[in-house]
Amino acid sequence: MFDGGEEKKPLRPGYIRQQERFGFAMIAPSMLFLFLMAAFPLIMLVAMSGFRIDFTNPSENRWVGLGNYLQMFHDSRFLHAIKVTAIYTISTVILQVVTGLALALAFFRNFRGQGFLRVSVLLPMILAPVVVGLAFRTMIMTPQYGILDYIFIVLGFGSKPWLADPNWALVSVIIIHTWQWTPFAFLVFLASLNALPSDPLEAALIDGRNAWQRLWHVILPMIRPVVMIVIILRTMVALRAFAAIFSATGGGPGTATEILNLYTYRESFNSLNLGYGAALGTTLLVITVVISMIFFRMRQSGM
Repeated sequence: MFDGGEEKKPLRPGYIRQQERFGFAMIAPSMLFLFLMAAFPLIMLVAMSGFRIDFTNPSENRWVGLGNYLQMFHDSRFLHAIKVTAIYTISTVILQVVTGLALALAFFRNFRGQGFLRVSVLLPMILAPVVVGLAFRTMIMTPQYGILDYIFIVLGFGSKPWLADPNWALVSVIIIHTWQWTPFAFLVFLASLNALPSDPLEAALIDGRNAWQRLWHVILPMIRPVVMIVIILRTMVALRAFAAIFSATGGGPGTATEILNLYTYRESFNSLNLGYGAALGTTLLVITVVISMIFFRMRQSGM
């Protein structure tokens, strides 16, 4: 057949296979790099979790199957780490979403000095978590001399044992994580608000809806997918938090701020029990994947 005066010849099967081989050859280095950097360590982690690998008593090292996982049910420290991780994750994610959305709504209008304030809000996210943890430990939450503690004293609340008392220490690491990563939620929410169509908001104004009604019935339904994405990303980051807590409290006092990720590190590299540490790491991986899948299902179902 002729189309436009020139006959189109079908591609030969050999030519198609040649192009496919060329495409695979081009992506092979990248796929190999991803396998070595991501998939292979995860495979080794799962494989190690089936062995008893204790460098303090190497003569007892052997294959134990699910023994490391069964040990968790009798490990009170593991159960405590799960509890602390749940409190830490839920608290920080809620605070980041609520505070980030509130800041985005506050910046969702033009006012003098908006650019400077926006940059100021984003600064905590630029800092390394280790630096943030050390800054809060040495300059902000130090009793009597820290900035936050001094503010509490001036306001009449008295000095607080921010990092020395078990209850206050958990509150402190939640504050640290929220302070650093709320700018991420703020940035995403502000971008989504600026991308909203103006017609629904104008219609709500014409109908006489107040600010709260516009937020609840117009803005939140339109940005719901963005809210779910922020919740998923912040949950994944909170579950694997490490550096800020380690530098601020080291998981202490005692085990008051020891989340599962930090307990995995201590068991693997302080106690040199790599097999049990690998099982803890695999458990954390499974928890993260399951929670992420649940949130994605909720997002797809329109909840």
